[in-house]
Amino acid sequence: MVLAEVPKLASAAEYFFKRGVQGKQFRSTILLLMATALNVRVPEALIGESTDIVTSELRVRQRGIAEITEMIHVASLLHDDVLDDADTRRGVGSLNVVMGNKMSVLAGDFLLSRACGALAALKNTEVVALLATAVEHLVTGETMEITSSTEQRYSMDYYMQKTYYKTASLISNSCKAVAVLTGQTAEVAVLAFEYGRNLGLAFQLIDDILDFTGTSASLGKGSLSDIRHGVITAPILFAMEEFPQLREVVDQVEKDPRNVDIALEYLGKSKGIQRARELAMEHANLAAAAIGSLPETDNEDVKRSRRALIDLTHRVITRNK
Repeated sequence: MVLAEVPKLASAAEYFFKRGVQGKQFRSTILLLMATALNVRVPEALIGESTDIVTSELRVRQRGIAEITEMIHVASLLHDDVLDDADTRRGVGSLNVVMGNKMSVLAGDFLLSRACGALAALKNTEVVALLATAVEHLVTGETMEITSSTEQRYSMDYYMQKTYYKTASLISNSCKAVAVLTGQTAEVAVLAFEYGRNLGLAFQLIDDILDFTGTSASLGKGSLSDIRHGVITAPILFAMEEFPQLREVVDQVEKDPRNVDIALEYLGKSKGIQRARELAMEHANLAAAAIGSLPETDNEDVKRSRRALIDLTHRVITRNK
């Protein structure tokens, strides 16, 4: 899907899909498991056709959602790295450093165009609307981060909304898209959405914790990158509730980098990390509950996929990279 007529553009677009730097394939794994967990059923309108053929076609379309979602995700990373002036991603040089900002932006645009083409080929307007919403949310979330007022930076509600837009929306809307393609009921589609939303929030909360507790090698980016760039996340927000003076310290980080160490001292004395982890666990449990609320089934493949989705909620909150 990422082949291009211009070799340099193809090389740029494929940069984060190559073996070794393709990431955790987290979203693709979720969506492929969700497809089986929802027990692909044949829409009534197609009952007259061969069930095996129709089921196979649905599987291909659902795999398409996983591919589209991954392209949108990678496109957002390419654009984010330009905005953040990042120099590493997934343990290697970021594309904007390797090939320049212009090529990185163009590669992201190219991936989005390919995703749009693949979406159109599915010929399902509801699915198109869901993924279009996710792309809009990615842009909105990034804009919220770079244009936030002082009060908004220190608002937990603002942080959670931004986190939903930047991370969880793509997962939740993609999960719902998979449900829509199977012809599931609105209730089941909502459960798929809630799984993705809560798992996405838990994932990002842990990511924000690891920015303080992880290492550059394990995270694939520089540790403490958020606070060094003035991005305030859950651990610091919770720590500020215990130590209000921390706010003034964080305000001065960009002017005087030495304040990062002072902020870390306050964070270490607080329950900021603990409370952020507890919030992540709450969302992980809500995600697991959504899977537990799906209609009962005797199909062993479906049961295995549902267990795997629940297992993912545990893996998300116990990961160290």
